[in-house]
Amino acid sequence: MRRLAILGSTGSIGRNALAVVAEHPQEFAIVSLAAGRNLEVLAKQVEKFRPLLVSVRDEELAARFKEMLPSGPKPEILAGPAGAVAVATHPEVDMVLSAMVGAVGLEPTLAAIEAHKAVALANKETLVAAGPLVMAAAASHGVPLIPVDSEHSAIFQAAQGQQREGIRRLWLTASGGPFRTWPLARLAQVTPAQALKHPTWNMGAKITIDSATMMNKALEVIEAHVLFGVPVAQIEVYIHPQSIIHSLVEFVDGSVLAQLGVPDMRLPIAYALAYPRRLPLKGAALDLGEVAQLTFERPDLERFPCLRLGYEAAAGGGTLPAVLNAANEVVVAAFLNGQLSFLGIPQVVEKTMTAHQAEPVTNLEQILAVNAWARAYAQELVNGGQLS
Repeated sequence: MRRLAILGSTGSIGRNALAVVAEHPQEFAIVSLAAGRNLEVLAKQVEKFRPLLVSVRDEELAARFKEMLPSGPKPEILAGPAGAVAVATHPEVDMVLSAMVGAVGLEPTLAAIEAHKAVALANKETLVAAGPLVMAAAASHGVPLIPVDSEHSAIFQAAQGQQREGIRRLWLTASGGPFRTWPLARLAQVTPAQALKHPTWNMGAKITIDSATMMNKALEVIEAHVLFGVPVAQIEVYIHPQSIIHSLVEFVDGSVLAQLGVPDMRLPIAYALAYPRRLPLKGAALDLGEVAQLTFERPDLERFPCLRLGYEAAAGGGTLPAVLNAANEVVVAAFLNGQLSFLGIPQVVEKTMTAHQAEPVTNLEQILAVNAWARAYAQELVNGGQLS
């Protein structure tokens, strides 16, 4: 039995992971959970899975959560970044599912690696912001990093047993989001409600907006470069509206291996949690006759400037990807709060990147400082207005 910690248990990935655990109770036990503000969902998770340790965002929420739980045995309840680290490093944990949204997941993920826990990684921002640090730590401690993002899981599966020198290119697929066919002029009027209506996936708010801008694919290009050691110039993105092929690996002999499946995050989650075994999942069968056709198109970088910014950040290297990621977290929140237009998202990110002088990544403190600077700079731009 694999004993799990879940960072981000009340988010989309966390809830899907717990659905996998519920379907296979003989395979997994939940030791610890870290959540943010959704105390109602967390309370139900605690009641069902009986973790030993739970962490929430801050002390005030922790106090409220203690009062919500019924009388009787209760888990230890902690709060804040230290609580998330405690969840990730609990001595009874075998594997940590890192699924917190944003750079907040970096510290507990690194702590899990340093505690010699296997990591199922769904927090792409960790590798974008601090890829060299994370990969070096994993190598030093002999810790496996198993990708959970559907695209990187697909590459991980397709490249099993293959030599790195045999890989020519990686192809990441993207749905194209809800605005793939909109006239460019209409994008200025996009509302948060429209951007949150993803055509194929059911995800949290932040990643859904990232999908609409294709910033999610920009982050995934950087993540694929870090995870698989493939030069950025050999990583391509194709829009695939059906979301059936999750990514492809092209080899030097011209062969291409693709991983297919219905758009259901339980598949890559279950693969990561049970790796190297595969578990049966209810309702996950693919009917190609029903799909009927699979189509592909190259992304329009005028429509999706965030994807261009991702390639530029990857090419600049060092601390520049951390700036891209931090600025994007700020602008997505600003867009959802009505402070920024949809077209203002790439404008603020690009201005923040331009203002930063990239330097080689050296340590966690440096990355945290760069993250704080980029967030503050981007917020100033948002507060100043004068953006589309």
